[in-house]
Formats: sequence, C-alpha cells, structure tokens
Amino acid sequence: MSADEQLTPHALTHLTRGTQVALITLLVGALCLVLEPLVPWLVIWPAEWVLPATDWVGAGLKWFLEGIKPVARLFSELMRYPMNWANAALGATPWPIVIGLVTALGWYIGGLPMAALGFLGLSFVLSSGYWPQSMNTLALVAVSVPLALILGGAIGILANEVPRVKSVVQAVLDVMQTVPTFAYLTPLLLLFGFGPVVGLIASAIYAAPPMARNVMLGLERVEPEIKEAAIMSGGTRFQQLFQVEIPSATTQIMIGVNQCLMAALSMVIIAAVIGGFNDIGWEVLLTMRKAQFGEALLAGMVIVVFAVIIDRMSGALATERKRHDRRVVWALVAFGVVFTALFWSSLPNASEFTLMDPVAGAVDSGLTAFTQANGPWLDALKNNSMFYVLLPLRIGLDQAVLPFTWGFAWTPAMSYGLFAAGAVIAALMAWRGHATGGLMVLIGIGMLETGIANLPWPFVLSGTAALGWVAGGRKLALMSVILLSTILVSGLWERALLSLYLSGAAVFACAVVGGAIGLLSAVSETAWKIVRPICDMLQTIPLFVFLIPVLMVFQIGEFSAFLAICAYAVVPMIRYTRHGLVNTPDEMMEAAISSGATEWQILRDIRAPYAAPTILLGLNQTILYAFAMLVIAALIGTTGLGQSIYLALGQADVGLGISAGAAMAILALIADRMVQGFAEERRQALGL
Repeated sequence: MSADEQLTPHALTHLTRGTQVALITLLVGALCLVLEPLVPWLVIWPAEWVLPATDWVGAGLKWFLEGIKPVARLFSELMRYPMNWANAALGATPWPIVIGLVTALGWYIGGLPMAALGFLGLSFVLSSGYWPQSMNTLALVAVSVPLALILGGAIGILANEVPRVKSVVQAVLDVMQTVPTFAYLTPLLLLFGFGPVVGLIASAIYAAPPMARNVMLGLERVEPEIKEAAIMSGGTRFQQLFQVEIPSATTQIMIGVNQCLMAALSMVIIAAVIGGFNDIGWEVLLTMRKAQFGEALLAGMVIVVFAVIIDRMSGALATERKRHDRRVVWALVAFGVVFTALFWSSLPNASEFTLMDPVAGAVDSGLTAFTQANGPWLDALKNNSMFYVLLPLRIGLDQAVLPFTWGFAWTPAMSYGLFAAGAVIAALMAWRGHATGGLMVLIGIGMLETGIANLPWPFVLSGTAALGWVAGGRKLALMSVILLSTILVSGLWERALLSLYLSGAAVFACAVVGGAIGLLSAVSETAWKIVRPICDMLQTIPLFVFLIPVLMVFQIGEFSAFLAICAYAVVPMIRYTRHGLVNTPDEMMEAAISSGATEWQILRDIRAPYAAPTILLGLNQTILYAFAMLVIAALIGTTGLGQSIYLALGQADVGLGISAGAAMAILALIADRMVQGFAEERRQALGL
C-alpha cells in the first residue's frame, strides 16, 4: 500500500478512497445482518419482484429465430455439401496416404522434428481404432475453419477501415469471448436442427473472434512508413490494403489462424453434445456416460494428439520463415501412395486396428484396482475438501459447521467471537497504518461466516461498486452495478452466486498454486524446463478432456468439477507470473545488486512490484478460463448458471440458455474490467 493510502492514529479523519469504499461496504454488510430478521428482503430478493426476463428473452428470440429459420435451414442445407465432400474425401483416402501427407507437411514446415510429430501422432490415432471418427472430426474442422477465417478476417478488416464501428466490434468480440460456449448451441439448435451441421456453424462462430482480433492487431501494427510508401506509390485503397498492409501483417494474422484452428477443434468437441454423429467428440461423451474411463481417456488422448499437431504446425507457419527441402516432401507423399498401391489388396481397414484396446482395458482395470486400494484415502481427500473448505465457502460457517462433520455445532456466540477477533485484528492493522487492509479482514470474516451463496444482495452490489470505483472510477462502478442488477431482477441471482463461489474458489486456488509454481520457475531454470512442457500440453488440451481424469478418480461431484476448472485455468497464472518476474529491466537489477540487496530482497522489493501488472493480467486470464470451464464442468455435477445453460440446451429453452449465458458473461466481464483496471493502475504507478 502506498504512503498516501496509509492511515496513522493522528489522521483517522483523512480516509483514502480505498478505505472509504471498504468502510461503506462493511457498514452495508453489517446492516444487512442486523436487519435480516426485521427486513428479510434485504437478504433475499423477493420472488414477486422478479421480472420474467427469461420468458421475455425466450419469446423475443423465438420470434426472431422463427423469422430467419427458413434462411438458416437453407444455409444449413448448403453447408451439408462441403461437409459431405470433406467427410467423403478424408474417409475414402487410405490411411497411409493421409499419414504421408501430414508427415510431408510437417517436414516442409519444421523439418525432422515436426515430421516425426505428424507421423507418430497419426500412428497413435490409427492404433487407437478411432481413425474413422477422427477423420469425421477433421472434416468438421476443415469446413468450419475457412468459414471462421473469412468471417473473422472480414470483421477485422471492417473494424480497421471504418473507425466508427471499431469500438462496437471490440465490444461484441469481448461479449463473444465471455459468453459460455454451450450458450451458443441453444439458439443454433433451434435454427439449424440437430446434427453435425450445427456443430460446424457453432465452431465457425466460436473461432471467428480470435481471427478478427489478430487481423485488427496486425493491421494496427503496420509501420506508418510502409503505409506512407503505399500511398505515395499511387495505389488505390484496395491495393494498399491487400498488396501492402495485409502482407506486412502476415505474422500476426497467422497467429490468428493458429488460435482459430485451436478454437474450432475445441468447439467441435463441445458441439458433439448436440451433433450426435460418429465423430471423436461423440465417442468421448458416450464413453464418459457409460463410465468406460479407459476408452474415454483413449479417445481424449486422440483429441489431444490432434490439438498438439495442429497447434505446433500452425504455430510454426506463423512464426518461422524457414522451409525445408521440397524433394523430401514429394518423396514422403510418393512413399504413402506407393505403399498403398503395393498393399492395396491386403491393406487393413483403419477401423480394424485395435492395438490400444489392451491399454484401455488395462487403464480400466488399473483404475478399479487403484480406487479399491485407495478408496478410503480418496474419499477422505474429497470429503475433507468439501466439508472443511468448499462447503463453508459456499454456505458459511454457521451452516456448514455441524456435529457429524466438524464434531460440534456452530453457535451465535462463536459468530460474535469471530467478529470480535476480526475487529481486534482490524484495529491493530489500522493503528499500524493499514486501515483498508483491516477493513478487508473484517469483510472477509463476514463473507466466510455467511457464505458466498448466502450473501445479501445489497452487500454484493455495494462491494462490486466499491471495487469498480477503486479499479476504474465511477464509470466502471456504475456499469458493474447496472449489469449485476439485471441478474438480480431476472431471477438468476442465486445461481449466479453459486457460479461465483465455485469459480472464485478455483481462481483463488490457481492464484496460490500457479503463483507458487511460476515463482519457482522464475528462480529455477531446471524447474521451468519441467513445468514448461506440462503447461504447453495443458494449453492444447480441449476443455472436454479435462473432465476425464477427475471423473476417473473422484467420480461425479462438485469436487471433481473444482479440480477440472483448476487444471484448465492454472496455466495462465504460471506463465504470466514467471514472465513478469524474469523480465525485470537490467538497469533495475544492476542498481539493486550494486546496493548490496540479497536475492530475497531483490525478489520482494524489485522483481515482484515490477511484475505486478503482468501477474494481474495472468489473473485476468485465469478468471476467464475458469468461467469458460464452469459450463463444461456442469456435465459432472456443478450447480449454478453452468447447470442452467446445460439444462436449457437439453430442453431447447433458448430463453433460459441465453439469459444464463448472459449472466455468466456479465460476471466474467466485470471481473475482467476490474482486474484490467488494477493492472493499469500498477503500470501507471511504475511509469510504464
């Protein structure tokens, strides 16, 4: 805390902005607790005050969707042709030729390592027995990605050419980034019907924003000298754009292609929930529902292999200019063709390969043996985490502390004692010049005693306004309150608090664990060599696959969902923490060393403060990742908005699906803006 934000015993009347908003929030919370018996609506929003917003949204969207359904169905029929052609082409092409083509492409892009990756990866897919399903998935990607590239590229160029629409485009892209993926599927299901085409279209819509952002960013970064040279040469605006500026932005645009490919692959797997045809995503979902975890893990590993191959090859196309000998490329392709021709009569069908079936069986039997041998320990870990950590966070100590779990019952006297201890700590912190921190301790104790899911709505609104005011001023505070109020009056408040509780617990765990791992990776190069490939692998795994290992060990439940969210969301915290700590300017390090500072002092007083903006951006990404995974985790037993979105998809309830998706997007958007505000404040304080 800076000096101007500290209080001294002789200056208690000069409250800083942070202290003022913390005090107001504390007073609001205290009033709600005191007045709850007399004015119950201060704690729970009355049902009669709830607006039928979900019904209104549903009715309006159904009217709109019914109006454009004929055009959508026509487009759906048209899209069946390229998809059927892609399915036929990939399904009919013999597997040696496909492996040869991918291996040749890998050689051309990245030499022997990339060729080996393509060959070994597709050999694993072949040996898994999921080759036909994998080709169907690739067919969806092959058709959806060009659609996403065209759509995203057009949006990016439009925003670059028409400055007036740029802010609108960026706002729409922000919303698309924060709206859960499942929320896309409900209206698309009504428009395009059940089947693979809706998955194709959902993938194209989901994958377009990364392309649009990178096109905008690439065109913005074109050097002014290059633009001026194009103008001076007398070219038309069309020529300047497509012959000069876009080629100059190729590297950034190719990064967008890489992100577009990964997003499309991830969404194709999710769309299998309503696609219902023979692709790899459907295999994962089907085997998970049957509790065939060995087969589910095998199918999930096939997805991971495709994700790694696509990520590495498209990433190399974006960042590396070197291309390798084309003669080797043609030789590899020719070998695949000749091999197919020579062994055509005896060439096994791709679906006949079952080399990995014993592995899947061994995984199932090994899992059974492991859970039987370690069942008490696993149950104790799960139950202790739920009863002593997650449940108190959810419903508060006064409801979670019970005789059959804690050995005693929580009493009002304990609550008074807890608040009294908090008051003593807060008073001591204020006396030492940290009044804001002391007030935050009291607020935290109150939230722990009450539970996040039971927080009074005036307290949540005032606390959000306070954070918004400190992070970004009155505009952010007002926007946050207005957006949260829409959730309150729509009847989704309780589910929103449940989502906030689980995602908040996961983000806190990721911040602690990911921050510690990032710190270790920053101070130890050996640790980073171990952690980096794990992070790379976790970043390429589609969301769906994170559910499999936790289901294998802990079965369905909230604890499993919590672990899946943490596994997906922890990587940005690790990467950004390390990046911020290792990129301290040399002149600052030299000054600290010359002054005789120890390694610990340099880390605490120099590297950590300078890295704070970067670490906050990592926290921002972790929050967005947690919300994205929250809906996927609804498949294995979460409550809240994610469950509502998933249920709406099964019931084709477009009103509930869109409303719950919008509520989750609002929570993510507010968190995003606040963390960015704090990061910007730190950058300004550091003079960056």
